Amino acid sequence: MLDPRLKVLQAVEFYGTVTAAATALSYTPSAISYQLRQLSEMLGVELIEPSGRGIKLTPAARTVLRHAAIMQAQWERAQSELAEAVDELSGPYTLCGFSTASTQLLPYAGKTLRDRHPRLRVHLVQADPAECFRLLQMEEADLALVMVTADSPPLDDLRFDQQFLVDDPLDLVVPANHRLASRRRVTLADAADEPWVVGTPGGAYHQLTVTACVAAGFTPNIAHQADEWETGAAIVSQDMGVMLVPRLWLLSSEWAVTRIRLSGEPVPVRKIVAATRKGAARHPLVAETLELVKARCDTLYSNPPEGSGSAPESPNDPRRHDS
Repeated sequence: MLDPRLKVLQAVEFYGTVTAAATALSYTPSAISYQLRQLSEMLGVELIEPSGRGIKLTPAARTVLRHAAIMQAQWERAQSELAEAVDELSGPYTLCGFSTASTQLLPYAGKTLRDRHPRLRVHLVQADPAECFRLLQMEEADLALVMVTADSPPLDDLRFDQQFLVDDPLDLVVPANHRLASRRRVTLADAADEPWVVGTPGGAYHQLTVTACVAAGFTPNIAHQADEWETGAAIVSQDMGVMLVPRLWLLSSEWAVTRIRLSGEPVPVRKIVAATRKGAARHPLVAETLELVKARCDTLYSNPPEGSGSAPESPNDPRRHDS
């Protein structure tokens, strides 16, 4: 359990400004500044200094944050050990995840946990990967399912434990009457000349699609932007472009589209990991949740596809064909 002033310093590091940290913590900027001054006086070092029109953390603050992360991890290990000795798990337990995980994985895990532990108050939150890590650091969530992006914390980050869950391949979605619609498998390059539906710039979906296309040897002709898979499918169904969707996402049969598996190299995938605060990975609730999520993944990937809204096919399923 960290001194609240250390949590304030962590928030300033995470958000970059006193004002942003104050908003996130529901404090006033003056309250944040006051707590930082108190911490600075107690430690006898300067923690922040002017930088242009803003502030930056001093080397001393970086040292404090590094040790705070170690202390936080030890506290999480202590809580995990204590929970192992409890007869009935109870209290609040928050799971967060990006959109697909929040649709396909977390509800199943949450309901099962609630049924097994009646005194447990399970709370589910949909959030993008960056927000998931913020929720973990601010102790507003206990476990996050995130896809790895260029902005993800490194695996050796002192604040988080990250455990690989599954590779989630991407599929190509084309209009039902498209020239590729009759093919069982295509390469990403087969759609190089098509207009593309991607997410808004800066988002994980935009980054994922563009990176995959570039790796396949072309820059996509971005014709439309949509962050929701269903919105993208609606655009594709009107013969206005093509898009990539993750295997875990079940497209509604409402849209006149065809989903095609990708072959060749590279086949784009989303790497999905489970993240907790450092030291919390051995908590019995976390371990139980991960077992449920992995079982759910196995179930979803073990079912063969049956049209656009089908359950996913396993990336390693021997029934797969590359032609």
